[in-house]
Amino acid sequence: MTQPTAPAAVHAPLRQVATNIYALRLPLPFALNHVNCYLLADQDGWTVVDAGLNRPEVRNAWQAAWAELGIEPHRIRQIVLTHMHPDHFGLAGWLQEQSGSPVLLAQREKEVARLTWLEEINEERAAVVQRYLHSAGATPEVAEVILSQQNHLRSLTYPHPQQIDVIDPGATIEMGGRRFTAIHAPGHADGQLVFYCAEERLLLCGDQVMQRITPNIGVWPTTEPQPLARYLRSLAELAALEVDLALPGHYAPLTGWRARIAELQAHHDQRLEVMYGAARAGATALEVSYTVFDYDRFSQHEVRFAVAEALAHLEHLVDEGRLQRIDTPAGCIYSQA
Repeated sequence: MTQPTAPAAVHAPLRQVATNIYALRLPLPFALNHVNCYLLADQDGWTVVDAGLNRPEVRNAWQAAWAELGIEPHRIRQIVLTHMHPDHFGLAGWLQEQSGSPVLLAQREKEVARLTWLEEINEERAAVVQRYLHSAGATPEVAEVILSQQNHLRSLTYPHPQQIDVIDPGATIEMGGRRFTAIHAPGHADGQLVFYCAEERLLLCGDQVMQRITPNIGVWPTTEPQPLARYLRSLAELAALEVDLALPGHYAPLTGWRARIAELQAHHDQRLEVMYGAARAGATALEVSYTVFDYDRFSQHEVRFAVAEALAHLEHLVDEGRLQRIDTPAGCIYSQA
């Protein structure tokens, strides 16, 4: 088939990373200051993978990318989201408004997006959040930070998609003149999907594997049990894939696939030992996070991630029988089993 012809020069933050695939680096107002979204060209239109936050500079960046690639929005035929975190989901509704195209998301991620972004918090949901804050041993000050940041992030996901269609693990999806298989890659997000083209050893890997940083593996009010165990199993499964090029949600494309996975596995082995050492004499998740992470460098946004990551590792140590969890009026205390 005849392939689309790209302009001769494509400048950052838009760049070609493979035949018919362009990476668009979009700004984020956080310490992690960007997210990678992708445009994949087909004979009959374009696929967008992930969306960015709904902020004016991000909408402007999308429109500039369309102009540079000669894309009319109605030629975007599908918007595929790897997961529901706001930097990947946030602008999906606006993109759908511009293009009229379907938004595709895993069933579990659709459900979590509904609970987190789409619905107002009712009394039942508020009680779930309060139990979560109690389990972490969050002080009133930290609880206020977590709640205010959640409300702020929610504001960056408007307008919401009018309709979200489900894509299931194992499904085949055509993007960029290729056939990709959707693979369930949990841990960072319960229902995250990555997309693998075996013929070209090419993977759109979302936030599961990235250069320079490890994805946050956390316990949140909506998280299914054992996120760290599920993440480590996913890494082992993904390491079996033949991957020459992986395109992540943040930072540069990956070529040393298995070596990077081995580094992530070693990181969590080490982090578990540090968490165990911080908790063995008895501590809440918040207290452990103060020991493990450098709060002096953290914005309010990052405080949430530190607490959630501490909870995930402490719960993993409980599941392994190395720590015990004791519920007290001040929150859950973790100590040597």
